[in-house]
Amino acid sequence: MDPTDHFTVPLLDRAAKERRELAELAPFALKSAQSGGRRVPEGPDLLRTDFERDRDRIVHTTAFRRLMYKTQVFVNREGDHNRTRLSHSLEVAQVARSVGGALRLNDPLCEALALAHDIGHPPFGHRGEWALDRQMKDHGGFRHNAQVLRVIDILERRSPDYAGLNLTRETRESLLKHEKAEDWPEEFGPKPRHPYLEAQVVDLADSTAYNVHDVEDGLRAQMFSEADLEAGSRLWRESRERVEARHPGFLSNTADRQLRVKRISNELIKRCIEDLIEASAHAIAAAGLQQPDDARRRHEMTIGHSAELAPEVAELQQFLYRSFYRHPHLQRLTEYASDVIDVLFQAYLRAPQDLPPWYRSWIDQVGLERMVCDYVAGMTDRFAESEYERITGRRPFGPSGT
Repeated sequence: MDPTDHFTVPLLDRAAKERRELAELAPFALKSAQSGGRRVPEGPDLLRTDFERDRDRIVHTTAFRRLMYKTQVFVNREGDHNRTRLSHSLEVAQVARSVGGALRLNDPLCEALALAHDIGHPPFGHRGEWALDRQMKDHGGFRHNAQVLRVIDILERRSPDYAGLNLTRETRESLLKHEKAEDWPEEFGPKPRHPYLEAQVVDLADSTAYNVHDVEDGLRAQMFSEADLEAGSRLWRESRERVEARHPGFLSNTADRQLRVKRISNELIKRCIEDLIEASAHAIAAAGLQQPDDARRRHEMTIGHSAELAPEVAELQQFLYRSFYRHPHLQRLTEYASDVIDVLFQAYLRAPQDLPPWYRSWIDQVGLERMVCDYVAGMTDRFAESEYERITGRRPFGPSGT
């Protein structure tokens, strides 16, 4: 007889997790057991809640893996330490879990939204998005938020029973948080004033993550200096002062520039996260939210920074806009992305037989232009560059002048 037969280890299965959500999450948090379901009904999972299943399906997609070779700000090959869309998404998920967990929101849903929020981005980041939108101006345009839904509903394949990932209604709708009313899918009903709190958390986690990592990446690339930040950002100065108070003499004596920058940026993101939690908790209490839909009906966003920190965050963003996003190197990247995307798009319009059979099989459903757009949008930076070279016989003129 097996000596362990006389006892069993109780599992934290789906039913137990759903009971825990009802007992521990806030009344205004979304609950897995109360989800509006999936477009194609599926039986419940033994161990995972519906939102956990959404998260896991996203992680295992081709689109998510491709984020490793898609531009955040710099083209992937420009440096091993610069952020990519994948590392950015992971950082957003960390901030979202910190904020959402503290506010007793649905953690797995926050994580799912954070991991999926950028899988609709084409190669070369926003610059590729602008180029694709221009190519599609007479065919519905291109918006990366709408493309997220196309990826998870149509382009990804995981089952012979349905197209896409068959995610829950709440996840799908929340990924469209920036869509205009005229572009809002009819299946979701009238567009709410604001998204669920979990989606609001991810929105602020997104901006928090990119503010901090763009400071680090911009300093590493020498697009601006620490002295520039000192002059242009009160939030940076105050974060530096906190580090000095915690580690007296360290900043002035160390020769390790990378560690100095990391300590200040860590203090900066810590302050932003703590302020988001405290300010949002006050806003939730003041609004008297009692159920998830209450946040969607409010006239203003519920998740946000305090009146004290919000101007400092805005000042940092303005600094990055002037000193980083409009830097000549990134302006050249705009021209570079436009050149590569334009060449690929027009070449595939002329020769759709060059595309994989699965894409060609549905030209009749979505039209040639949208089919080409979906194919190009799914590319990584390096695949787009290799296709450019195959089509033109020359390497694209890179943003660094090579």
